[in-house]
Amino acid sequence: MSGLLDSWLPVSHTAERSAEISAPPERIWEALTNVSAFPTWRPDVTSVEQLPDQRWREHGKHGVITYRVMTAEPPSRLVVRIVDESLPFGGEWEYRVVPGKVTIIERGEIYNLFFRIMARFVFGYTKTIEAFLWALKQRVESRPS
Repeated sequence: MSGLLDSWLPVSHTAERSAEISAPPERIWEALTNVSAFPTWRPDVTSVEQLPDQRWREHGKHGVITYRVMTAEPPSRLVVRIVDESLPFGGEWEYRVVPGKVTIIERGEIYNLFFRIMARFVFGYTKTIEAFLWALKQRVESRPS
């Protein structure tokens, strides 16, 4: 039975959302890459630890998660990956920034079948992306140029 469920609910998924954001790409880039400021504008993050090698550890609503920058092409493209191997999920977010718009593409992995069922049928794959985009919009549009 588990094999059948695994084929219907694969470990990997891709989700994408965009938001219109009225701020220069450089201001958006600064918000995306200044990880020490995340607790000031992201409601799901309570604290951040800076680590070597373009890594950081977030503490917050989703537990403790370590991330690493995989690709940085200022101010238009950023790819960040979860590097914790002990979590029941993993994957990466790609941020694409163009004037007036930010797109996030999640290439996620959910290893636990129960969590895959919950993500697919209860929470959805885009809830976290949408919350992040809303917070980012509030952050960068509320700041003066």
